[in-house]
Amino acid sequence: MVNVADANDYISANCIDIEDWTDADEAKKQRIVNVASRTLAVKYPSYTIPDAAVYEFANVLAIVFNDTNRLAQHGITGFTIDKVGSFDYKDSTVSRPDRDLSKLIPQTAYDIIGAENGVKLNKRAPKWTVM
Repeated sequence: MVNVADANDYISANCIDIEDWTDADEAKKQRIVNVASRTLAVKYPSYTIPDAAVYEFANVLAIVFNDTNRLAQHGITGFTIDKVGSFDYKDSTVSRPDRDLSKLIPQTAYDIIGAENGVKLNKRAPKWTVM
């Protein structure tokens, strides 16, 4: 069963960009793990979802929903901190909260789920084209 303590251990040992995860308080980490687990379970109801896949996705959600990116999600296009820095956002760079969270699932999580279930999953989906 997924939990914050195991997520802390996994993310610290297996993920590169972990600052947003480590900076989050325990309550936020629990919410992130819950959302990651639920999103994967809804997307793949017939597959076994390994804890590692949840933790990989949780780390991505921590980055997307960090304090700075939250401002962009709420419509802030830019701000300046006096003598410290300036931050500007492009509309396409930060996920909006109303978007489908399953689009944020990293390929690593797909690989882990696929390996556990003996299937090949890919972030890219086949699409119809007209020629």
